[in-house]
Amino acid sequence: MKYKETHQRIVRGGSVHKTKSDKMKKKEKKLDKDPEIDTIKTVMAGGIERDAVEATYLTPEIEHFVDTPDVKMLEDRIKVWLKTGYPIHLIGPTGCGKTSLAMHIAKEMGRPVVWINGDESITTTDLIGGYSQIEQESLRDKYIHNVFKSNDILKADWVDNPLSLACKYGYTLVYNEFSRTKPSANNILLSVFEEGILELPTKFGEERYIKVHPDFKAILTSNSIEYAGVHRPQDALLDRLVSIYMDYYNFETEVKIVSTHTDLDVIDTQKIVNVIRKLRDKLPDAQKPGTRACIMLGKGLKASNGSGQVNFEQLCIDVMAAKTSSSLELMEKHDLIKEAIVAIS
Repeated sequence: MKYKETHQRIVRGGSVHKTKSDKMKKKEKKLDKDPEIDTIKTVMAGGIERDAVEATYLTPEIEHFVDTPDVKMLEDRIKVWLKTGYPIHLIGPTGCGKTSLAMHIAKEMGRPVVWINGDESITTTDLIGGYSQIEQESLRDKYIHNVFKSNDILKADWVDNPLSLACKYGYTLVYNEFSRTKPSANNILLSVFEEGILELPTKFGEERYIKVHPDFKAILTSNSIEYAGVHRPQDALLDRLVSIYMDYYNFETEVKIVSTHTDLDVIDTQKIVNVIRKLRDKLPDAQKPGTRACIMLGKGLKASNGSGQVNFEQLCIDVMAAKTSSSLELMEKHDLIKEAIVAIS
């Protein structure tokens, strides 16, 4: 039987065999010469290049990360547990720096990092991947005179998502706010963390199971407070995690973080941090302002300096209004802000 190549396909009777394009062959030949081929080689993932898929889930860049003794102590604890192979669960109030710390440590692991943000709508497919499209091909057989034969072949392309990418290739997974995802979607993590096996439920045979790469690492974050939209993770999953509780950083660390992000002088920065910390002492847990509020206030103060149009007290009210449910509650916060400003004056 003769083979005929046309449009990167080899046709043999009624069968179609795809071949690689010259462009792809040249690209692979070039990549094969790279000494770091294990981490950057382009691999076809269900018809979509792996590097293109990875780019969709890469972590945001961390700017102005501050490494004080307080932060360094926490870093060292987390790295010890990651070296043992256990996944890390960072728990803490919103705005305390969980996500920034998780991404910073993940980058320092020396492997590519993929990221996913927990959400009510996240499903198991969003974690592991699925069949992205169906390709239809028509074959025409005209070997017999006056006989026309048409045959449709349906092909489903599999595309990996963050968890399967990390498990296959030994990447570090950062799963931010994972407790916002429904527990049923996170069940897929149980066998990954316990048996080192990722199961792809929609696949069959040997392709159904992925052995987790020895370099795979996972850092999960969640809020310690029962905010709206937060689910309690199943105990079976929590038992497989090393959980590290984070609280707001100490005064010196917060001052340095705010100063680095805003370029304000020390006096203004200390004033901001002092006011926010006093408000934390007075407000219920779900309304406590985090370090992020300090940075917002600092940027607002820097932008308003010299204009004389917005005073410090008003800036504080604007920042604190985010977690306020009524005008009465806002007035109460206004009074607390006045008290805090007077206390540090």
